[in-house]
Amino acid sequence: MGKRVAVVLAGCGVYDGSEIHESSAVLVHLSREGAQAEVYAPNVDQMHVVDHVKGQPTQEKRNVLVESARIARGNIKDLTKLDVKGLDALIIPGGFGVAKNLSTWATQGKNCTVSKEVEDALKAFHAAKKPIGLCCISPVLAAKIFPGCELTVGHDTECEKWPYAKTAETVKELGCKHINKHVTEVHVDVKNKLVTTSAFMCNAPIHEIYDGIGKMVKEVIRLA
Repeated sequence: MGKRVAVVLAGCGVYDGSEIHESSAVLVHLSREGAQAEVYAPNVDQMHVVDHVKGQPTQEKRNVLVESARIARGNIKDLTKLDVKGLDALIIPGGFGVAKNLSTWATQGKNCTVSKEVEDALKAFHAAKKPIGLCCISPVLAAKIFPGCELTVGHDTECEKWPYAKTAETVKELGCKHINKHVTEVHVDVKNKLVTTSAFMCNAPIHEIYDGIGKMVKEVIRLA
């Protein structure tokens, strides 16, 4: 029997939901590992909707579960239905939706709150000693919930390649250990069964992001 892995999405689209390429890479690599993905999302309104052509917010309203269903090809459940008992691992892809719809990181940084359903899911897998995979911006959820954990969001020195490197400093301010890693690498926090990789925190070719996510998925399955 292949492992059953919960994948939690935050909408559809990099600027206001889950990053589509990251989400797709997670699902492809899980399939390759013979694992069964079970996709969930919270049934809440998005913080806002962004026109991805202009990069500007619009007056539109959209629902996180409804939008996430686009990526899941309709095969998705309300996050309130997630039951850790029947699952082997949890993975949360990145995208600004993590910082806008799953938490308030986008507006409050280290002083953010994580939505109750997301926090409950993360704590349930952690308590059950089941692995958690996080990529791009989603490791900040672990930084907020599991003080002292080890993770990577890429590099901690800002440059053209690492435009979001200040995130690493904020993670350190939360009392977590940040490990610098290249986009094709992962960091495994063995104690917390936490696997992280930087994905689009890095200005890298898409195949390198895809490969890094592949390593994250492989490690999550190995730990499951």
